[in-house]
Amino acid sequence: MLNLNDIKNLLQHNRITDFVKLNKMSTKDIVEFTNKYTNWAVKLFQNLDPTHAARAFKFLRKKKQEVIIRSLPEEKAAELLNALKPDDRTAFLALLPGNAVKELLKILNPEAREETLELLGYPEGSVGRLMTPDYVAIKKTDTVQQVLDTIKQRGRATETLNFLFVVDDQGVLIDDINIKDFLVVDPSTLVEQIMDYQFICLRANDAQKETIRVFRNNSRFALPVTDDSGVLLGIVTLDDVLRLAEKEDTREIQKIGGSEALDEPYTTIPFFSLIKKRAGWLIILFLGEMLTATAMGHFEGEISKAVVLALFIPLIISSGGNSGSQASSIIIRAMALGEIGFRDWWRVMRKEILSGIVLGTILGIVGFLRITIWQQFNWYNYGEHWLLVSTTVFFALIGVVLWGTISGSMLPLVLKKLGADPAASSAPFVATLVDVTGLVIYFTVAFIVMRGTLL
Repeated sequence: MLNLNDIKNLLQHNRITDFVKLNKMSTKDIVEFTNKYTNWAVKLFQNLDPTHAARAFKFLRKKKQEVIIRSLPEEKAAELLNALKPDDRTAFLALLPGNAVKELLKILNPEAREETLELLGYPEGSVGRLMTPDYVAIKKTDTVQQVLDTIKQRGRATETLNFLFVVDDQGVLIDDINIKDFLVVDPSTLVEQIMDYQFICLRANDAQKETIRVFRNNSRFALPVTDDSGVLLGIVTLDDVLRLAEKEDTREIQKIGGSEALDEPYTTIPFFSLIKKRAGWLIILFLGEMLTATAMGHFEGEISKAVVLALFIPLIISSGGNSGSQASSIIIRAMALGEIGFRDWWRVMRKEILSGIVLGTILGIVGFLRITIWQQFNWYNYGEHWLLVSTTVFFALIGVVLWGTISGSMLPLVLKKLGADPAASSAPFVATLVDVTGLVIYFTVAFIVMRGTLL
């Protein structure tokens, strides 16, 4: 096995025997070497067989791909782009500026250019951008032997052979059949005899996120893509869906953390772009937290009369924020997995109301015992009305945690219903919202419990 230094040495000598060794490198090694040594990577791709290079190119980061293509001689760049699978080539070109795409399209062969232009014609983020037109289509009047002959002739050029797709004379998809079904019957059997007319397909104009759900719910390596009339256009394969799922999960996690999605690896994103992605949300959250100061100002009189209440403000509002963040994260993930939708809001509400009461009671008991124990052992003196203080904390925690779980669970569902991204209801956003309202709940409970004594 070649290590990174061995690869550099081979590239320096540039012998025919070295060329053979380089083409025996694994895809993983090529990607690792390229990510670490960009300048040497250009020379590596010059010496790799186009097909071998294309297998590794699809796994490179966007900026590395751009550097490789721009630095290669035009002939080598053309060979690499033409060797890419249509969906991988489209995914790369879709990220480039229009002028760059126009220049690169010129060096594609006519067939690849036609495929790419067709795929680029679909809306950004649609299934059409994700599909490949490399598949095997058959007719129901074919015999199994004819199907096997077709596979021998065209199989190498297809993305996958796990499923073959049956179309009618107009190209409309009417069935998909697992290849094993052709291997266990007599060669003279007609395709129609093993069809069940049951199949799952994607629509070219559907959102790419939909493919993640469909693949997750169905054990498939590839699914057909049709237009609105049912005409078979291409297929989407599992490897593309896995990369898409990783990308979407990353974006979702970043948004839940209270930041815009970075859209590129943390290690390569420019510093000022990173600041820009994070600053906006921080400013919004900061302005939201300023409402907390406003709320405290409103209850300044109560605080001055019962200073002891101020001791528990961080405890109260952080408990509400934590419960809200928990609920928000759980609901956002459940929505991403397709487990719940807006139609389930009442079922979610009932469960979160019960959860909020139970969790709030648990925290309330802990808070009550904490004040009681500290008072009884003289670790801190909460005054002659310490029992009222502990009772206030007990009921305030129930109210704040209940409100936190309701807010955190309902906000993602509401945003989804309004057409917004549920991940925008990030944990920090929910925490900020509950901080402000938590103060109101806390001092309202305090006023009810302590009226006539401290207040």
